[in-house]
Amino acid sequence: LSFTIYLAQVQKRTMERTFLLLAAFIFSSGQCQDTDPSRDPDASLAVCKPDICRLIRDSGVYSAQILELQRLIQEQAQQLQEQAQQLQALQESTSAAVPRVAFTATMSHSLGPAMGQTTVKYGVILSNMGNGYNPATGFFTAPVAGMYYFRYTMFNNLGPTPNSMMSLMRNGMAMVTSLDGEGDDNNDSASNAAVLQLEAGDNVYIELYGSRELFDNAMRFNTFSGFLLFPL
Repeated sequence: LSFTIYLAQVQKRTMERTFLLLAAFIFSSGQCQDTDPSRDPDASLAVCKPDICRLIRDSGVYSAQILELQRLIQEQAQQLQEQAQQLQALQESTSAAVPRVAFTATMSHSLGPAMGQTTVKYGVILSNMGNGYNPATGFFTAPVAGMYYFRYTMFNNLGPTPNSMMSLMRNGMAMVTSLDGEGDDNNDSASNAAVLQLEAGDNVYIELYGSRELFDNAMRFNTFSGFLLFPL
């Protein structure tokens, strides 16, 4: 739209130049009319004829230049339109090729003490773009190979025991771990994060260790989040 406006302005300026050239031609022709009756009109006309011829010749050159300029502008407008269409197609294909993967899930109630290592199932989904996270299993399954970012938080307000200990797992292996050691204080929290290279189908999840517990309620202290940084 902006280029169309620009083209209209160029055409307007071209018409204005043409009008000025025509006005100059008429004015010059008028100047050739000698009002002195004592002078020879044929001599005055002889002087003016070369000027008129030059103006006519120059006007033809200017007209040709204007037409050439208009042709070049139209060609450039067509090229810009084609490039814009190609850019839009490239952007659409790129957006379609890169999946959008991101999620955050939380707990709404306490968990534990666990009898053994237990997968934490975060049942409250705040976002799940790409549906990679499954609240029924607690697993995030990578839809494509790539570099992913994960982060989790844990919360415990039960004092000395049982305390909390949990790990970020990838296909059964602990990647990073958080521990709330025994003490006399309450309301302890911790978090950890990792950037992991995953293959399509890899599972990432959180495990709570045996005899450990997490406290939660409607405030949603415990969270599990992740998103795709870029595909590989």
